[in-house]
Amino acid sequence: MGNSSSMLTQYDIEEVQEHSQRLFSQQEIVSLYQRFCQLDRNAKGFISADEFLSVPEFAMNPLSQRLLKMVDGLNFKDFVAFLSAFTAKASVQQKIKLIFKVYDSDDNGKVSFNDILEVLRDLSGSFISDKQREQVLTQLLKEAGYSKDSYLTLEDFVKVLSILFMFIIIVFILLFSA
Repeated sequence: MGNSSSMLTQYDIEEVQEHSQRLFSQQEIVSLYQRFCQLDRNAKGFISADEFLSVPEFAMNPLSQRLLKMVDGLNFKDFVAFLSAFTAKASVQQKIKLIFKVYDSDDNGKVSFNDILEVLRDLSGSFISDKQREQVLTQLLKEAGYSKDSYLTLEDFVKVLSILFMFIIIVFILLFSA
């Protein structure tokens, strides 16, 4: 499986379905396999960072460098499992786990102030200054009961995200009610 000269067997399809928590139909897995084989240009059985960057939407993503750390060297089964978090069928918890992994750049199971700051910098570019980002993040963490020195576990991260979403909603309400 993963070699473009091979075909998926029914067993392979079912195994991939199980590995991706049955979020894809058998036909979707076959389509994903075809795409995987297109990306795996040298038929190595895995996709390299350079091959992922050949997808324009991926290359243009402001978080592409962080995502590359997560996807470099994925075989087909892990490729499908990675993509499963992006499906409409994925649970909120699955999506949050993926987001947490994007922030957890050193893969230690914890997110630091600097990890969050780096992602914010990647997402906002020069739209806001480093000082403004730090101020907003410091206040956000404070509202959630944390400080700049805190290391957030997945559970802590969810708490901070919920406060962030409420903050975003308030900002939109204020912007559009003026």
